[in-house]
Amino acid sequence: MKPVCQALGVARSHVMNKLKRPPSWQDRRKERTPADDAQLVQELRGVVVELQSYGYRRACALVNRERDAAGADRVNAKRAYRVMRDNGLLLRRHTGRPIDTRGHDGKVAVNQSDKRWCSDGFEITCDNKQKVRVAFSLDCCDREAISWVATTGGLDANMICDLMIESVESRFGGHMPSRPVEWLTDNGSPYVARQTQRFARDIGLVPLTTPISSPQSNGMAESFVKTFKRDYVTRMDLSNASAVIAQLPAAFEHYNEVHPHSALRMKSPRMFRRHAERHSQPSN
Repeated sequence: MKPVCQALGVARSHVMNKLKRPPSWQDRRKERTPADDAQLVQELRGVVVELQSYGYRRACALVNRERDAAGADRVNAKRAYRVMRDNGLLLRRHTGRPIDTRGHDGKVAVNQSDKRWCSDGFEITCDNKQKVRVAFSLDCCDREAISWVATTGGLDANMICDLMIESVESRFGGHMPSRPVEWLTDNGSPYVARQTQRFARDIGLVPLTTPISSPQSNGMAESFVKTFKRDYVTRMDLSNASAVIAQLPAAFEHYNEVHPHSALRMKSPRMFRRHAERHSQPSN
């Protein structure tokens, strides 16, 4: 069988499937009526006009959310790709990304919320040359941006302490964590300061830092920075620092409530949390 298939240039699995087919088998793929894509084109165009950095998977996820709410049939991602391709709605493929040769054997993600949080900072340059510096905390399971701080000056230990206490209050209210929560950061001076490390332990966090010259060890935070700048900062009014800071709450809220995340099966962070909470409750 193998030499014959090789000579004919066909797969053995395909030949075996054809031999096993009953005499009554028909290829019904040829009889399918193509679906009308006009409505889907409008739905997808509405998504990508509002969120121009979204590719076909995220656009498809948002369309399916709207269809689920309306009780309509869901859309397959492959169909969404075809429709967006045929109507010029796909993102331009980026081919200039350099290959990252740095090694990293660790795993940042965890399988339970409030087990590990990561934190990092980034900078937004305004049109008038002002700079806004933002620090955030991110849950390494559900990917929610728990809290954030912003300043036109430099990020210091006091701001990171404020970020930590706001994160704890957001997740645990006025109580201490029932078990220590890992706090993963890089080796930036605000994070490794003695004041920061001491305060973290006092409120139930376990400060952890990545190896020096290994930013990929905090890859989840780095990925969030890339996503936030691509999907939100590029759409902001960057005229001055005040305008940028005024837009940050809506951007973080949209990310937490709406933004489809591939690691969460295209749910947003808070959708994922609500889904996990419902399934963790004991059934009556």
